Order: sequence, then structure tokens, then C-alpha cells
Amino acid sequence: MNLDLATTIFLPLITGLLYFFMALEVKRTSKFRSIMFGEIGFKKLEIAFIMFGIYFLTRPLQNIIGPHPWPMIINSVRQFFLMAVIAPSILVAIFHWVPTPSGAPKSSTFAAYTIGILMGIIFVLVNSIAATSSKIIYTWGTINMYDPVWFASGAPVAQLVIIHLICQLVSPVGFFLLAAAYVRHRRHNYQLAHIYNLMPKKWKYLEASLMIFSVSFLVAGAAVVFGSYYTYIWVIYFIGAIISGAFELIGIKLPPREIPDDLK
Repeated sequence: MNLDLATTIFLPLITGLLYFFMALEVKRTSKFRSIMFGEIGFKKLEIAFIMFGIYFLTRPLQNIIGPHPWPMIINSVRQFFLMAVIAPSILVAIFHWVPTPSGAPKSSTFAAYTIGILMGIIFVLVNSIAATSSKIIYTWGTINMYDPVWFASGAPVAQLVIIHLICQLVSPVGFFLLAAAYVRHRRHNYQLAHIYNLMPKKWKYLEASLMIFSVSFLVAGAAVVFGSYYTYIWVIYFIGAIISGAFELIGIKLPPREIPDDLK
């Protein structure tokens, strides 16, 4: 199988379906497990997984809908969705796991979405300036698959590349690392470990999931910056997302205590 075809079609579909399945698992288990997570945070986590599923499933549109400017437009929309909606939603969901009835302060929610939207807008503006053309990466029968090309008509502008990377370092990478740090703090300061003794282990899987996703994003981005751009480099990102999702799925399915019959 052609590697570009696998990267642009099959891996995104597999990843998207995995995150939809995770959302179903959250919904199925939330009846009794939301007691420990907080109902607001658990619901937001379910919605975030659904949005992740949409984000990954729409990846093939970037390549099959047509030549420039379509690959750039679809890429901009998807990345804005990730940076301005999904990443803040994950962070806010985890912030809502505080032991108060109202959840996290509204100021933290406002700050997360404001920063995410700002980073998303900057990303879209940079992408629209830098992506000046497209190239055919694979032909499948009568269907051509395209990818955006940066600086096709001139020399690369280093400042735009740096701005592009900084935006993504803030959101989603920075948001996910901050969420992982918060989960780690909760895990090491959990007061009910003698009752719900598997909760620290559940949160350990969640922390690992967030770290794996962030690192895979960083590695894929570094491979593009310090090497040559190839579509298949993003296989790193998709595999990282799959592994990240698998870790979180294990954590979701793990009961909060060793004998969970009284929680069913």
C-alpha cells in the first residue's frame, strides 16, 4: 500500500473511530464514575473525544477535495478547530475535576478559550500567507490527492515558520502539557486513595495519554522543520494519537476501586 495513501486516508479514519469509541465508553461508564471525576468534567471529556473524532475523520478532505486553495483551507479549518475548541475543551474538562460543586472558576475557562482562539486565528493567517500552492502526492484511479505547499513561489520566510510553531506550542501542545501537569498534581494529592484505590492509576493513564499526544505532535513538527516535508511524516502524529487514545481508553475502563460492584 502506498504510504501517502495510508497516512492520508486509513490512519485518520482508524484514529477518528477510536476516539468516537472512547466517547461511547465515557458515556457508558459516566453513570457511576462521574462521582469521582465530577459530572461537568466527565461530560466535557465525552464531548472533547467526539470533537477529536471529527478532527481526525475530516483529515482526508484536506487531500481529496481539490487543488490549492482547498488543502490550505481545510487544513486551516481543522487546525483552528483543534487549537481554539478541542484543546481548550480538554484543559477545561480537567480543570473541572476540582472538589467543588461548581467546578473550575469561570475565569480559567474564559482564559483557555481566549488564548486558544487567538492562537487559532494567528495560525490561520500565517497558513493563508505561507501556503501558496499545492502538489499531487498520490493518484488513486481518477482521483488526485493534494497537499498544501508553503513558499512555492519564493524563499521560505523564517519568521512565519517560527510564528506557526509558537502558536501550536501554545495550543494544543502547551494546553495538553498543562492538563497533564494538573492531572499529575491531583494524582499525587488524592485524598480518597484508601477508598477509591484505583483512581491514581486511572489518572496515571490519563497523564500518560496527554504526554504521548503532546510528544508525538512535537516530534512530527520537528521532523518537518529540521528535515524535508513529506506527508508520511505525519504518521508519527497519527500513531501517537492512537497510542494516546489507547492509554486513555484503558484508564476509562479501569474501575475506580478494586471491588467496584457497589458502584454499578
